[in-house]
Amino acid sequence: MPQDTLTITDNRTGQTYTLPVENGTIRAMDLRKIKTGPEDFGLMTYDPAFMNTASCRSAITYIDGDRGILRYRGYPIEVLAEHCTFLEVTYLILFGELPTAAQLKDWVYEITHHTMLHETTKKFMEGYRYNAHPMVMLVSTVAALSNVYPDSRNIHDPASRLLQIKRLIGKMPSIAAMSYRHMVGFPYVYPDNDLTYTENFMNMLWKMVEPKYAANPVIARALDILFVLHADHEQNCSTNTMRCVGSAHTDPYLATASAAAALSGPLHGGANEEVLRMLDEIGTKDNVPAYIKKIKEGKGKLMGFGHRVYKNYDPRAKIIKWAADRVFEVTGRNTKIEIALELERIALEDDYFVTRKLYPNVDFYSGIMYQAMGFKPEMFTVLFAIPRAAGWLAQWQEMLTDPEQKIARPRQVWVGQEVRSFVPMEQRSAAGVGTR
Repeated sequence: MPQDTLTITDNRTGQTYTLPVENGTIRAMDLRKIKTGPEDFGLMTYDPAFMNTASCRSAITYIDGDRGILRYRGYPIEVLAEHCTFLEVTYLILFGELPTAAQLKDWVYEITHHTMLHETTKKFMEGYRYNAHPMVMLVSTVAALSNVYPDSRNIHDPASRLLQIKRLIGKMPSIAAMSYRHMVGFPYVYPDNDLTYTENFMNMLWKMVEPKYAANPVIARALDILFVLHADHEQNCSTNTMRCVGSAHTDPYLATASAAAALSGPLHGGANEEVLRMLDEIGTKDNVPAYIKKIKEGKGKLMGFGHRVYKNYDPRAKIIKWAADRVFEVTGRNTKIEIALELERIALEDDYFVTRKLYPNVDFYSGIMYQAMGFKPEMFTVLFAIPRAAGWLAQWQEMLTDPEQKIARPRQVWVGQEVRSFVPMEQRSAAGVGTR
């Protein structure tokens, strides 16, 4: 018998099945062979929230949560954050290799010259109320680009796909900046092609009356590092959404908007905003022990600790912690950092948190850093969406070119009523749903 197999005995029938094991997995469709009789549909797995189900094979991002490892195309995240720009990393994620100097120059040029938005898009955004949330504006404006670029529906044309990818990576900061300027009531600022990707974003966010915006290089580099760290993260909720919607052959603008909508939830992209709320609730460093005690009593959650995948210190959190110190040298030390450091110190020494493998994740320090850089909490998820668009698009393209992928459609376990006889109106009782 081949070694890379799994033998299953069905105790209902006494029959034995041998299933091949590949890359540590068995194919769910192989379980369909396991039946109690000809009328049996076959065995399925029941896995709410995909806790132990692989939906694809991917070569983009590798995570080992137990060892705290994150790699893009085989390169450790620590190395990329130290040596690469965000656009260099987007090239790697999308094409599988780091660019040469000439390739990077062309890539940066292409992205830079796709940062401008159609004037009708600006008018679209002007239609929002003064208090519209920036993430809502981003999601709907990205979706609206589907009408601006109807050629995006040619998803099976590699040249068209690449054009839409360049457009989206270029325009995400422009849309994000416009949503911020709308929120604060300032006029929109056009892109400046003389600036780098993050410098231009800062220009569109914060330029006032000066003839030429001069970005602080420390802030610009810190923002670039944050973008590198957030570029992709395997099959998370928003990436799974991108692949699911894209599997219906939806154009990339609508698929990206759907992924951004998934990201907007407080359990996903909005988690760093929840960390700031927690730190505000704690108030001072002296209140940390009492707050920890309350958490251990089951009265609340320790936001920014623990991760669905990482059961060790999130490698991105270490890099953000380092970058935050560089930012504080320019902006001054954020008072929340003292609370955060004390919270981390106690949690990492307390058996309650250590045994549960509750280590700081990327959200723990990113919100503090964003706030120190001058971003309002409402912008935090938007800042997440800008770089993650590159990962979404890489995953989308990988899904489209994978011959095994079809339109996504999970199975369900039926727990409802069997066939029922219709009850005429005059014979129905008032015990149904919706009665008072």
